[in-house]
Amino acid sequence: MATIALEGVQFFARHGYYEEEQVLGNMFVLDVIVNAEIGLAAEMDDLYAEIEEEEIEEDEPAATTVNYELLYFICQREMKTPVRLLETVVERIANRIEEFDNVTGYLVRLRKLSPPLGGRVGSAWVMTNSGDMDLSYLELIEKLT
Repeated sequence: MATIALEGVQFFARHGYYEEEQVLGNMFVLDVIVNAEIGLAAEMDDLYAEIEEEEIEEDEPAATTVNYELLYFICQREMKTPVRLLETVVERIANRIEEFDNVTGYLVRLRKLSPPLGGRVGSAWVMTNSGDMDLSYLELIEKLT
């Protein structure tokens, strides 16, 4: 078991409940933390393996880990699609992560920097998690940011 993470991924996006948020856009910071089985990846030193099972075609490669480049592309794609609620973006990313066979838990946190609330606010954020995930890890993230 291993933890694979993307921390502090920055995007400019047009998510927001109010029309002016969608027009002006804002900066967002995304943290994605995934727990996954990685034994086969470590053994083979490869992202994919040829696995011969009845339910998988013989020449179809199977993931041996969670490729953080693929995680980034998932996040990038979802951040490009404007929505009204941060909850929507977070759930869409989480749903895509759940498609990985070897994921045992995940945490997705999206922060909107300097949200337009009429006062000085560093960020507003929404987080979701599921499965085997130690939430005390958030303390470490806070110390790093």
